[in-house]
Amino acid sequence: MAKTGYGKRHAGDEPPYAEADFAHLAPREAELAAFIDELPTGAAMGHKVIAAEHPRYGQQAVRTSMGRLTEAGHLRWIKEHLTVEDNSMRWVTRTYWSRLRRSEEWWAEFVRARHGRDVTHDHQPGLARADEAEPDLDPDPDPEPPPEPEGAAEEPSVAHRTLAQLRAADRRLALSEGDCAALEPLAVEWLARGATPAELTHALTAGLPPTVTNPGGLARSRLESKMPPKPPAKHRPAARARVTRAVFVCGLCEEPETAVPLVNGLCAECRAGCGLDEPGPPPGCVPATFLPASRQTLQAEGPVDVTERVEELRRAAGLRPRRGGA
Repeated sequence: MAKTGYGKRHAGDEPPYAEADFAHLAPREAELAAFIDELPTGAAMGHKVIAAEHPRYGQQAVRTSMGRLTEAGHLRWIKEHLTVEDNSMRWVTRTYWSRLRRSEEWWAEFVRARHGRDVTHDHQPGLARADEAEPDLDPDPDPEPPPEPEGAAEEPSVAHRTLAQLRAADRRLALSEGDCAALEPLAVEWLARGATPAELTHALTAGLPPTVTNPGGLARSRLESKMPPKPPAKHRPAARARVTRAVFVCGLCEEPETAVPLVNGLCAECRAGCGLDEPGPPPGCVPATFLPASRQTLQAEGPVDVTERVEELRRAAGLRPRRGGA
């Protein structure tokens, strides 16, 4: 799977898969098209990743086939400029897949319709520039206390007072000032995780043995072993983001259409690498060398002595003639 917000995306609503969907493709492209069609939304669509998962084809074969699927109208790569409500912005490249064979006009309209789309849930947190600090996940941070006047005595924390008052709850757990100072960080963590001073006191004093020889050690053991779990993080609602610009990019090298001309989603260099512009027979055409000779040609050449022909081939290969041969 790709990172959140990336990977395979469906270009639109389509009917269920049918065997005839990829009948117009060559066998290898049809097989890879069926493989890609089965991938879930969000799956990584790089040719290296697909080649690593496909049992039959390597990276170069997959790359070439993905170029031909782009040429056929099943794949497009679109670069979208996103603007978030906090005025941060970013370019992202999306991969769109269509089971149906789409025309250039259809894809052009698809890109035009991307402008202004709300994509709030289609990007990762921290969409803004990489040098910005991570957003604060707590929507209601505790305000910082005002600075105390110089010379004022520092008040003990709630955690420290709770530890000091254990002797009033149970004399067997009377802690010294040193014990309270050493155990204060653990007690602070208890309170930070949602425990109240009363719950902290109960956890430390319930079920004490008849005699406690080391109150500080017993209190530390209980604070560590009974520590409550961390509360779930509170997340800010996602900032609203919209597509403010969208352009096609080459499906294999990601050059934008503003930098190089694209034909059916590919630049000229990548088209040449996939053999799309090379002259050749139309799809489904059988080369003449694989066709049987016509009846007129056979009649002009006359009948062929098969036995004599075999012996000629054996002599040309340096083999001894068969028994009875010339």
